[in-house]
Formats: sequence, structure tokens, C-alpha cells
Amino acid sequence: MNDRVAIPLAKIRKARPTPKGRAVDAAAREEIAALLGEAPRAPEYLIENLHKVQDRFGCLPAAHLAALAEAMKLSQAEVFEVASFYHHFDIVKEGESAPPKVTVRVCETLSCRMAGSDALLERVKAMLGPGVRVIPAPCIGRCAEAPAVCVGQNAFGDATAERIATVVKAGAVRAPQTSHIGYADYRKAGGYALWAECLAGKRDLEGVLRTMEDAGLRGLGGAGFPTGRKWRIVRAEPGPRYMAVNIDEGEPGTFKDRHYLERDPHRFLEGMLVAAWAVGIERIWIYLRDEYHACR
Repeated sequence: MNDRVAIPLAKIRKARPTPKGRAVDAAAREEIAALLGEAPRAPEYLIENLHKVQDRFGCLPAAHLAALAEAMKLSQAEVFEVASFYHHFDIVKEGESAPPKVTVRVCETLSCRMAGSDALLERVKAMLGPGVRVIPAPCIGRCAEAPAVCVGQNAFGDATAERIATVVKAGAVRAPQTSHIGYADYRKAGGYALWAECLAGKRDLEGVLRTMEDAGLRGLGGAGFPTGRKWRIVRAEPGPRYMAVNIDEGEPGTFKDRHYLERDPHRFLEGMLVAAWAVGIERIWIYLRDEYHACR
């Protein structure tokens, strides 16, 4: 017996060559294509590409979000969902005006409020006027220099209204170069030698794990889990194994990651690579919070 059922052709939905959504503006499509260039278009690069659009246009216009979705073969709902999750992305819907070119973010978390950031916010608003957007913001990782602000991508502490106005007038909206230990100096001081020994088989895996356990190092994410024990547990799990480095400190008084990354970045990278070797990691993702532009 033939159990197949004939289905009218009119009821067969044709596969869409592109994800469903609003029609893509031709000019926006060209601008997105030029902006992305040869940049990867795989879904995991969505946040990176959203940053490219935000940095280029100062916001995320709806037309360009639609064009980005098309270029990355994602639905417009997926792109909007990610873009709307992060407060540093400024989505501008159809008919809305773009925000001012310069945004001043004044930290409103505990350390900065104790240093007078609420009053600073109101004074800066009055001083700069409507041509500059002045808004409160969560911790920007400069608690030791409260009150802290971020003018565009230029974050600094010990902020005063006069200093902020000077920075805005000068157009200094990019993160300044940090004074850090570079690759050559790090190598000259013995940097990456430990990682090289691990790769060359000069370091015993069990010895490295025991060293970490004996050192008593613990994670600083809240639970205080022993680092060496964590490495051993993950190593024993079947692969594939991946590592996610979450550089997103936002708790009051927390700025250790930024401090080290701005001053000794290669020490962080070597530690990460040694951990990856010890645990048997295949791929690493580094998540760097938007407030830490100087660490890029």
C-alpha cells in the first residue's frame, strides 16, 4: 500500500534565499559590505561586527542592522536581540534621530557615587548642553580613581567637570595608548619560556597540575574554587574542550583585570596558553568588556 499523500503545490513553502525581515536598503547594504570587507561573517562574529557598525556610525541604524543580518545570513530578530542586550550599542529605529556624536558616561556605582558622581553628572549635563549626551553608566573598572567617566572610548578617573569639558572640546574620544610591557621586552625577561617548555615536553603535566594545587590559587569569581583542582577536573573530561576568558569585571571595587591587561598583557596571554596546554584546550575565546578599549 502506498502511504504517501499528494500535497498541493500551493501549500509547499519555498525556501527563502535570505532570512526573513524588512527589505534591505541598497545604500546600507553597500556601506555594510565596505565596512566588513574581508571580516568573517560566521554567527560567532556578530558582536565584533556590531562594534564595527557602532564605531563607524556612532550608533546602530535600523537599516544597517538589516543589512548586517543579510550579510551574515542571520534573521533580523537575532541581530536585534543581541544588539539590544548590551547598553553600549545604540539602536536607532526608523524615524528616530541619531544620538549626539559624543557620549559622556559617568560611573554611577558605589565607589564613584561615594566620590560625588551624582553631582558630577548633573554639573556636566548643564555645562556641556544638548550637543553632548551625558548619561549614567555602570562600573567602568576605575574604582581606585573615582569618580570615573568615559568620553567616547576614552576612560579616565579623578574626573572633574572642567576636565571632562576639556576632553570633549579636544575631541579626545579614543582610548589612549597604555604604557605596557611589550612583546620584545617580555621575551627578553624570559617571557613565554614556560609555555615553550610545556610545548617541547620539558614540563611534566602532572608536575604542573601539582604546582597549581600546591600554590593554593583560587578563582576570584565569587566561589573561590581551587584553580589547580579545576584544571584537573576539566582535563579528565572527554573532549572537545574549550576555554572562555571572561574579562567582564563590574562588581564595585573590582579592576584587577584591567590593571594587568593595560600593563603586562603578555603575562596574561602566557598564563592562558599554559592553562590551555595543561587542560587540553582546542579553542579559546576572549570576552573583553566594552569599557576596556585601551586593552584591545
